Amino acid sequence: MNAATSHDVIIIGAGHNGLTTAAYLARAGLRVLVLERRGIIGGCAVTEELWPGFHVSRASYVAGLLRPLVVKELCLAEHGLRLLPRNPSSFTPQADNRGLVLSPDRVATCNEIRYFSEKDARRYPDYENFLERIAQTVEPLLDVPPLNVDRPRLSELGALLKLFRRVWRLGTDLPKGVAMMTGAAAPMINAWFESEPLRSTLATDAIIGAWAAPSTPGTGYVLLHHVMGETNGIRGTWAYARGGMGSVSAAIATAAQGHGAEIRCSASVAKIRTAAGRATGVVLEDGTEFSARTVVSSADPQTTLLDLLGDELLPDDVREQTENLDYRSPVMKINVALDKLPEFKSRPGAHKELQGTIHIGATSMSALEESFINAQAGQFPQRPMIEMTIPSTIDDSITPPGKHLVSLFVQHVPMPNEMGDAYWSKERENFADHVFALVDEVAPCFSSYVLHREILAPPDLERIFGITGGNIFHGAMTPDRLWFMRPTPAASGYRMPLPGLYLCGAGTHPGGGVMGACGRNAAKIILQDLG
Repeated sequence: MNAATSHDVIIIGAGHNGLTTAAYLARAGLRVLVLERRGIIGGCAVTEELWPGFHVSRASYVAGLLRPLVVKELCLAEHGLRLLPRNPSSFTPQADNRGLVLSPDRVATCNEIRYFSEKDARRYPDYENFLERIAQTVEPLLDVPPLNVDRPRLSELGALLKLFRRVWRLGTDLPKGVAMMTGAAAPMINAWFESEPLRSTLATDAIIGAWAAPSTPGTGYVLLHHVMGETNGIRGTWAYARGGMGSVSAAIATAAQGHGAEIRCSASVAKIRTAAGRATGVVLEDGTEFSARTVVSSADPQTTLLDLLGDELLPDDVREQTENLDYRSPVMKINVALDKLPEFKSRPGAHKELQGTIHIGATSMSALEESFINAQAGQFPQRPMIEMTIPSTIDDSITPPGKHLVSLFVQHVPMPNEMGDAYWSKERENFADHVFALVDEVAPCFSSYVLHREILAPPDLERIFGITGGNIFHGAMTPDRLWFMRPTPAASGYRMPLPGLYLCGAGTHPGGGVMGACGRNAAKIILQDLG
């Protein structure tokens, strides 16, 4: 066994949250070591050259949730991050009409909606204003650690009082806001609007990455979580990171290294080391040991507490609640290299319309429900929800000249834990062929333009990126798993029951997405504890 090396803090995993924690701790003067099991940093926010000249955002594929404070405080623009806003936001093509385009331009969006419903066009501005009021009320919670219900500090009680004041100012919107935060997205959207594909287009934000249908309780908050995104101070505007999503992680890593943090790749942690009832370091798979007075994990709670630490060191309530976390994932990610840009029947010659998210397959509320019902029954849906993005429409750095990259984010796929590798080796290809056929319905010849494709089912996402169940949020974001109950009531916040051990990944408050908020908040708690 190699000799131990000492640091102030060891961080397990160089995903964007782990790197964010490293940057803030190193900025405070701590000796920080980040250990990454893969040969590349970024976790799910990564760019990989899968095929010559094609630089693929292999897992996460759009930016918009990255917290403005993280961008500002870590000077990410100075470290090379460039966000390319998408306009329009989305395009939902239809086989029998012109489809629907939504954009930050409210007048243009209402004109698009008017094609399907005059009533919905009139109501849409009120809907956006309602979401904005709810988002302004909730959003400040993202940038602060959750309330410590056991031993609340005076500053936490002050923040809670400010929250109550914001909630009270909602006035008549308060009942609708509470219903949204705790209930299902479908009843809310159906109450606002009558037409398709508007309703289903809005509903996709409520179920993306979730083992849920729009009618599932808790999807209202998931919708709000994604609505709270912004780019360059403009609410609801999402972006592509120039060079792929790995550029986000690279900028954060550069900030961390600039303050002295050390990052080692191909360094897979096998065990969190303990002594005298506290975390004291880690042991790598090759036997190398590193000592530290603080260990921080950006892996999901189950991986951290049950696999790397071991349930024998956990209180019974922590172990039981961690074992019962919901890691079900409905997601298949298909990365595609194209010879040329596809053309959609409903918008011939379109280019600008293809900059945002293109909704295909389940383009009605009933179809989204049916997709989930099929998956629950262990069947692949006939019309799954497909979110297509083509970042090469505005980022010429990721493909050879004239070529394009497409991301297909598909759900709902049946649960993988009941199906072996032999099943997936066949069915992932069959289902991908079916997805391509659905794209061909609205964009003829799409399949004929394909040069390469990579199909990542939930087991692949788990194996490659180390996320339990392939769940992109490190666990379900249901109302009982938010704020001071995330990841569990017995192990909430970032401090774990074992002294010296912390979590900083998406399994903590405020949850999933490329935000950096989990990492920043965790760093605040760690610095507070270290004095």
